[in-house]
Order: sequence, then structure tokens, then C-alpha cells
Amino acid sequence: MGRRRFKRAGLAGRFQPAKVYGRIGPLEVRLARKRGEIRRAQRLRYQVFYEEMSATPDALAILSRRDEDAFDGVFDHLLVVDRGNENDGRRWRRAKVVGTYRVLRQEVADLYDGFYTQGEYDIAPLLKAKSPDYSFVELGRSCVLKPYRNKRTLELLWQGVWSYVREHGADVMIGCASFPGINPEAHALALSYLQHYALAPEEWRVRAHEHLRVDMNMMPRDAVDVRAALKALPPLIKGYLRVGAYVGDGAVIDHQFGTTDVFVIMPVEAIKARYFDHFGAPDALVAQVQGEFAPLN
Repeated sequence: MGRRRFKRAGLAGRFQPAKVYGRIGPLEVRLARKRGEIRRAQRLRYQVFYEEMSATPDALAILSRRDEDAFDGVFDHLLVVDRGNENDGRRWRRAKVVGTYRVLRQEVADLYDGFYTQGEYDIAPLLKAKSPDYSFVELGRSCVLKPYRNKRTLELLWQGVWSYVREHGADVMIGCASFPGINPEAHALALSYLQHYALAPEEWRVRAHEHLRVDMNMMPRDAVDVRAALKALPPLIKGYLRVGAYVGDGAVIDHQFGTTDVFVIMPVEAIKARYFDHFGAPDALVAQVQGEFAPLN
């Protein structure tokens, strides 16, 4: 997707105290409020996507060692930070960014150039069909530093996402999630499982643009070993499905990031009730925390 220029719409809290959505021990999830915090998130993304995974950096990314695009100025940025190194007894240090998500509300996307995922999927019919009764929020660029890839960090990231969604009254979460590599055949079992068992109902279905679309129906339904397929799913996609998400029609190869993408649709009304017990009901008020923490129950 080509670069686009935007006015800077993110950094919703840059002149306000940190908006903290949750804490577990030294880890804290909050919204970025300074450009420096976004740059640290971009460096984390570079480390994960370009150094650890197989994304291909352009000259600017190589020089800056940051993953950045024009959409960063429009999205809000959720950060998981490790505050354990802020004070080592000798001097103050900046909290370390160890996880991130970027999130874009529909009302902000409409002011600029739409959602990022519309470059791969034809989402306009869905947005039109669900307007004005449903408001959407897009999730993307999720990553966690390798030593922190555990249940605690992932729960904290989800707590941040869910609190943000409730705070802004969003009804649907959308975004792309990825399989490693650009050979869809290597993921034939998992993609076929998504096609047969997780495809969105017609009213929620989004289709990949025809010139990009890879058919996920690589194996007949009766040939899919469900247990093996679930094991083969990337953890993020598996987590979305557990909550109650659907996937769109067709996969897309992202050559820049070296991934095979699928579209994820998560209507709040489809989220399984047991997750409300853990993270809070949709209509619950979100604490605006300053100096205290929002517990994970």
C-alpha cells in the first residue's frame, strides 16, 4: 500500500496525564501520549516484524530502524510498558515498550482516507450496510517483544483493546491477522479450517479484492482434522476465534511483511459471554485511571 499523508490525528492524550487501562505487576497498558512513545512502539515493531520475522524494510526503515507508515499519524497507539526499569535505584529510566496495538475509530477514519485494511479487502459494502447502527474500530500492527510473549502480556493487551472499545462505544472490531510466509499452501489445513468453520455469516462477510484474493478452500471440509488445524493456527487468530470472531472470504499475500493475511470481524454482540465476566460487560463504564489501576478481575 502506498504512503499517504495525513494530519496528525493520533496522540489523543498527548497533553493529558497517561490514560492507563490496566496493570499487572510492573506491566501497564496505556495510550501513547507523546511522539516519543509512538517511536518506541515503531522500534518494537521493526524489531519483531523486520529483524525477527520476514518483513522487507525500505531504505527509510533501515535508516530509522522503525516500522512506520502514514497511518501512524491517524491511529491511536496502545502500549504495554514494563515499568520495572524506570528506577533502578541510581537513575530514572524510561519505561520499556514491550507490546503494542494501533487502533483506529471509524469517525477518525472517515475524516481521512478510510481504514488501512481496505487496501486488501472490500470493506465498503459492510460499512455501508451496517451504518449508522454500528460503529467500527480497526486493530492492527499487534506485536509483543519475545521475552514477554505470555498469557499475562496478551491479557493486558486485550484489556487495553476492550477498554478502548467500551470507552468509545464501538460495536465491531476489524483488522487483518497473519500467517507467517507468503506460501498459502503451507497453511492449507488451517486456512481450510477457517473457510469451513469460521467464515463470517453473510451479513458480516467481507471479501478480499479479486486481484489479491487467495481461495482458502484448499481442502474439503471432511478432510480437515479440526484438532490439528487448531494447533496450526497462529495464537492471535486462535485467540480471536475463541472470543467469537469470524474471518472474511479469501486470504491475501502481503509481500512487504512476508505474511499471508486473513480478515477478522468481531462484532461485540458475538463475543462470548464468559469474556464479559472476565473483562467487563460492553456497557460497563471504563475507569479513567490516574495513579491507580484497573484490575483484570
